Amino acid sequence: MNATHSATAVIIANGRFPQHPIPLSMIENAAYIVCTDGAANDFIAGGGRPDAIVGDCDSISEENRKRYAHIIHLSDDQETNDLNKSVLFCVEQGKKEIVIVGGTGKREDHTLGNISLLAEYMERASVMMVTNYGIFTPIQTSTTFKSFRGQQVSLFCIDRKEVTTRNLKYPLHQRVLTNWWQGTLNESLGDTFSVETSGRVIVFQTYA
Repeated sequence: MNATHSATAVIIANGRFPQHPIPLSMIENAAYIVCTDGAANDFIAGGGRPDAIVGDCDSISEENRKRYAHIIHLSDDQETNDLNKSVLFCVEQGKKEIVIVGGTGKREDHTLGNISLLAEYMERASVMMVTNYGIFTPIQTSTTFKSFRGQQVSLFCIDRKEVTTRNLKYPLHQRVLTNWWQGTLNESLGDTFSVETSGRVIVFQTYA
């Protein structure tokens, strides 16, 4: 799945609402929209119509709680957050091609947590996060990405496994990255690049 493909579900999280045309088009063309309960108020106020609202409902307004009671899926599990609950809800509904928007841009701890959660979903679904600046894609096997010369690329390794890259400006060869910064600020040399690994890696690609 990539940003030009339709997802079976788009999840709107409670970060900064997107402004870039790509995530906005994902919302506009979505067949099914899930709002975390913290994101529902602003989405509805802007004229949006969610198909489901998921979370512990500690953030949704009382008006929207009553108005949209028929699509609210309450989960008060405090061991996980509303974004994780929303992804699991989509999977339970059989929707396994998922795009997350609004997952970044406000509190930094929420941003880091939401990005790291991408690594948890790979066993269940194909999930990517689309932001105002680019796309986060989790992988756990050797993968080739469509790209363009000069595209900025960063790798964030969750597991301490060897990583080899091909067609990036600063190549890695069987390198074990021990901190997130070590795989950042690389650059594509052409229309594809590849990442070879047996560990969980989150790959970020800019739009331009």
